[in-house]
Amino acid sequence: MKACNQCGKCCIKYGDGDLSATQEEIDLWEIFNPEIFKFVKGSEIWFDPESGLRLKKCPFLGLEDKTTLLAANKYTCSIYLDRPEDCSHYPSLIAEMIRDECEMIDAADIEKPKQAQIKLDVLMKDSRPASLK
Repeated sequence: MKACNQCGKCCIKYGDGDLSATQEEIDLWEIFNPEIFKFVKGSEIWFDPESGLRLKKCPFLGLEDKTTLLAANKYTCSIYLDRPEDCSHYPSLIAEMIRDECEMIDAADIEKPKQAQIKLDVLMKDSRPASLK
């Protein structure tokens, strides 16, 4: 398994309404991060604060400037430390990574998915809630 190269595929794929935030996260954003909370509508996230329409991508996903013309796109999250748990728990399954074309996957992971899942579980142990460890 390779290190994350910030390809942004997961953020792009799930940033248009396939993510959720807990009520606790939303409550904390309302109090401490109004710049995040303004993109919340009811109990759902990533809505345009002016039109009220669901956004097609996460408003906090940014594309870094390329260092060279041939450099791959690299994405950043401007709310990384305050991002929803859905984001911090990803990836959770090797099958999910394969489906999402995650660039962390390599040929050995595909050939031996059970061993790859063990590696992933170790890699993500600090990002997952106690119930998933």
